[in-house]
Amino acid sequence: MLDDVDRCYRAVQARDVRFDGIFFTAVTTTGIYCRPSCPATTPKPSNVRFFRTAAAAQRGGFRACKRCRPDVSPGSPEWDVRADVVGRAMRLIDDGVVEREGVPGLAARLGYSERHLNRTLVAELGAGPLALARARRAQAARTLIETTDLGFADVAFASGFSSVRQFNDTVREVFDLTPSQLRARLTARPASGRLMLRLAVRRPFDGDALLAFLGRRAVRGVEEVVDGSYRRSLRLPYGPGVVTLTPGPDAVAAELRLCDVRDAMTAVSRCRRALDLDADPVAVADVLGADPLLAPLVSAHPGLRVPGTVDPAEIAVRAVLGQQVSVAAARTAAGRLVEAYGEPLAEPLGGVTHLFPAADVLAGVDPAALPMSTARGRAVTSVSAAIAAGDVVLGPGADREAAEKALLDVPGVGPWTASYIALRALGDPDVFLAGDLGVRRALERLGGPVAPGDMAARAHGWRPWRSYAVMHLWNSEGTFSG
Repeated sequence: MLDDVDRCYRAVQARDVRFDGIFFTAVTTTGIYCRPSCPATTPKPSNVRFFRTAAAAQRGGFRACKRCRPDVSPGSPEWDVRADVVGRAMRLIDDGVVEREGVPGLAARLGYSERHLNRTLVAELGAGPLALARARRAQAARTLIETTDLGFADVAFASGFSSVRQFNDTVREVFDLTPSQLRARLTARPASGRLMLRLAVRRPFDGDALLAFLGRRAVRGVEEVVDGSYRRSLRLPYGPGVVTLTPGPDAVAAELRLCDVRDAMTAVSRCRRALDLDADPVAVADVLGADPLLAPLVSAHPGLRVPGTVDPAEIAVRAVLGQQVSVAAARTAAGRLVEAYGEPLAEPLGGVTHLFPAADVLAGVDPAALPMSTARGRAVTSVSAAIAAGDVVLGPGADREAAEKALLDVPGVGPWTASYIALRALGDPDVFLAGDLGVRRALERLGGPVAPGDMAARAHGWRPWRSYAVMHLWNSEGTFSG
């Protein structure tokens, strides 16, 4: 989009919220960068520069606008769509890999040298991995300053800074406010031990459909939907946690309870992926709504999202459990696995009492001992062993094509299972489940094609949003039966 400067400027003139997070507007006369929707007076075209990331704007010497707070805008949907090294790198950086493993660890996960990775990111985004991670740390610091009662030294290290001085300098440079000034702007103090966050989304946003999908599949002990909120346990780098997510029309309220506050922004990143909060619903509707078959579905449920996951390995196991059985049966089997092999939480919350069994734990279980048929038990242990050994990589930086291919090499994993894992665990927006019974039933009811070849041909016109088409078809059945 940045190649079309005129289009960017028109979005700024219109204060179009759809472009918040997709690009950033920097004003050379003030030294400030903003969201496209910033309510301030629109600057002259000659005084404006456009950046694809906040990190690039900061690297250019601009500081964040105090009025529109560009650091809390929705993330760019581009990183969810792109399957190349830039998209994979951005997902890993957002997950906190640079803070935990450094740039060498990031490069190793992607299979590139540090030099090549830095050159690629600078050429594409205007900032290298360190600058991108620094922008993430600044956002994390502001979030912790404003949502916890932690001392600033604790905030500094929890945000990933190597020193309090670096933390102070970065906050002052990015926000033009000291940490004390940021906290003084608050009118209320958060409760100790809890992080209360507002996760921004692009409208329209169908939070009710998300709750319906997740609630129907909620695994006993690990997750629950109650009183309009989705609650589940989290397996995080520094310890377990529990999150409660309450969708609203233009944001999701998140309450985090963590063992270690260093996991705060990683938890936020994973929750955003789980609820597909960075999607561009207008772009999806433009493509799917152009097909007369899907147009009524898109119109009836604008802003439908593709539910992802906070734990890709968990989804892989649950997909195997869901092969050729009902949603209820798969959910029951998953609950029995949790009861037998899940890790109990030290501090349960509501019906959330356990972490889902880790891949290495399930890999070591005798398939005959699992509460299911021996054949399905073998598939569960096989896919878990492949994940634990690194033969199948499903994290945020996974190569989607390579992951699907590796999944198909696992005994007991068929095309439907691999595709379902790609849709939910890998966040692939362009998966079409041609062999899914719910998809076939929906197409038949709508008068569409049901022969596999004809279905695939019709779905070709829905690219690159075929995952959203699947969700609309499932939703049209009234049960999210996929």
